[in-house]
Amino acid sequence: MIQPPDDPSQPVLPLPLVADVPMPAPEQDIVPIAVRVRRATVAFIFITVMIDILSFGIIIPVLPHLISSMIGGSYSEAQRYSEALKWSGLLGTAFAIMQFVFSPVQGALSDHFGRRPVILLSNLGLGLDFILMGIVNTVPLLFIGRVISGITAASFSTANAYIADVTPREKRAAAFGMLGAAFGIGFVIGPALGSLLSVWNTRAPFWAAAALSLTNFCYGYFVLPESLPPEKRSAFNWKRANPVGALLLLRRYPQVFGLALTVFLFQLAHYVYNNVFVLYADHRFHWGQQQVGYVLAGVGVLSAFVQAWLAKRVIHGIGERRTLLLGTACGVIGFGIYGFAGVGWVFLLTMPIASLWGLASPVTQSIMSRQVDPHEQGRLQGAVTSLASTAGIFGPELFAQVGAAAPPWLLGAPFLLSSALVLVALGIAWWTTGHLNAPPH
Repeated sequence: MIQPPDDPSQPVLPLPLVADVPMPAPEQDIVPIAVRVRRATVAFIFITVMIDILSFGIIIPVLPHLISSMIGGSYSEAQRYSEALKWSGLLGTAFAIMQFVFSPVQGALSDHFGRRPVILLSNLGLGLDFILMGIVNTVPLLFIGRVISGITAASFSTANAYIADVTPREKRAAAFGMLGAAFGIGFVIGPALGSLLSVWNTRAPFWAAAALSLTNFCYGYFVLPESLPPEKRSAFNWKRANPVGALLLLRRYPQVFGLALTVFLFQLAHYVYNNVFVLYADHRFHWGQQQVGYVLAGVGVLSAFVQAWLAKRVIHGIGERRTLLLGTACGVIGFGIYGFAGVGWVFLLTMPIASLWGLASPVTQSIMSRQVDPHEQGRLQGAVTSLASTAGIFGPELFAQVGAAAPPWLLGAPFLLSSALVLVALGIAWWTTGHLNAPPH
C-alpha cells in the first residue's frame, strides 16, 4: 500500500490545482475547472500505478519459464526445475534490493526537481527495460534487466507525493484508497493477460508491458502538469535518501513494533507466490502458463473481495482482534494445505480458505494507526512500509533455495515455510493485541 509522505502539512500548490481555497465572487466559476484538473491529474497517477503493476503482473506467468528455457546443458527435468528456481530467486532479490535502495532516492530527487520528471523518466525507463528483457537470450542479461526494472519501478513514493500535492487533506484518504485499488486491479488483470499473450508467443507479454509503459509516458508528457512549485522544492540530501533511516524510525514506536513485525512476516510469506508458484505448479500439477495466470488472477479476485467487502462485516461482527487472529489462522491453514496438496483440485479448493488471510491486513493497519498521535501517522506508516519492503530482499532467494533443496516427497516445502512464518505472526499478533478484548460494536 502506498503511504502518504512524511510531512503532509498544507502544501503550497500551483494555482490550477487548488480547489479548496476560497475565491472572490467574480472568479467562482474557476473552481469547477480546478476540481476537474485535480481529478484528471489524480486519474493519471491512478493509471500510472495500475499500468506499472499491470506490466509486472503480465510477465509473472512467463518469466520463470523464460529463465528455464535459457538454462542450457544436459539437465534432467528435476535439475532444470532446481536451477530455474535458483535464478528466479536471484532475479527477485536483485529487483527488491534496487527498489529498496532507490525508492528514497527517487523521492528526494522529486523534492528537488519536481514530481513530473521523475514519474515520466520512470515510465520511460520501465518501457525500455521491458524491451531489453523481450530480446535478451541469456540469464545474466535478463538479470541486468531486472536490476534496471527495480531502479525505474521505484516511483511509487513519487506518485504518492504527487497525490498529496494536488489533493486537499480531507480528501487524501479516498485518493490513496484509489491507489490501493490500482494495485489490486493490476495484480488481477496482469497475470491473466500475460497468460493469454504467452499462448501466442513467450516474449509477447514483455512487448505488451513495454507498450503500456511507453504509452503512459507519452500520455503523461503531454497531459501531466507539475505538482510541486519551485518555492516548495528542496536541495537533494543523501540523508533524506537513506533507506535505513525509515527502518530506524520504528524504534520510536515500541508499542507497534510487534504488529510491524507481523506485517513483515506476512509480506515475507507472500513471496512464495511471486517466486515459486509458477514453476511449482508446472512441475507438480503440470499447469501451463495460461492455467497459472488464471489461478493467480483468481487469488487476486478472492483477496480483493475479502479486503474490500468481507473484512468490514467480519470486524463488525466479532471485533478487530478476533478478526486479525481468524484471518492469520486461515493463512496458516491455507498454506499448510497447499504444501501437502498432491493434486491440483485440492489446491484450487483451498484458495477460498487461504484468501481469508486477507482479513488480517486491514485490521493490522487500523490497530497500528490508533497507537500513535495523528500528526505522526505519515512517518509511522512509512517506516512500517520500509520494514515490510525488506522482505523482498530476503524472500525470493529464501523460497527459491527451499524449493530447490526440497526432496521429491516434499515439493510443497516452500508453502509449508510460508505456513510456519504466518504461524509465528499469529503468535506475535495474539501477544501484541492482548489488551484489545473489548466486545465488538
